[in-house]
Amino acid sequence: MDTITQKRIEQLHPMVREEMKKIITECNTVLTGKAKVRITQGLRTFEEQNALYAKGRTSPGAKVTNAKGGQSVHNYGFAVDICLFIENKEVSWDIAKDWDNDKIADWLECVAIFNKYGWDWGGNWKKFKDYPHFEKRGFNDWRKLSKLKQVNGYIVTK
Repeated sequence: MDTITQKRIEQLHPMVREEMKKIITECNTVLTGKAKVRITQGLRTFEEQNALYAKGRTSPGAKVTNAKGGQSVHNYGFAVDICLFIENKEVSWDIAKDWDNDKIADWLECVAIFNKYGWDWGGNWKKFKDYPHFEKRGFNDWRKLSKLKQVNGYIVTK
């Protein structure tokens, strides 16, 4: 696991950090070839979320999200976006490529592992598919998360 991914895991909600380490380790073990998983986004501030929301609306670029600050599971530390890091030098979001030549797309091997641990994939959404996105099942309703008490920047779930 690369240091960028490790740092992003440490910013996730404490409830999912160890699980995410297991998921990434398991993905990297299954992807025996050139590809490794990198977390490109984890916890996102409301300000960062609003800047992303502005893209394609009030700032240049294509729309990348329909969620304003506070309306993303990223804002509560229960979501990640990933890419595949190829031979430690290039990134890929190709969901069909089989870098390890085992006849199964590497991305879909990772989707299965995330699912096994109870994470939903944005590629399964009916509207606005978000292929890099995964969010923890049971904590993927920002409306509920926004109403929970926060301590030290993290929601308290118990």
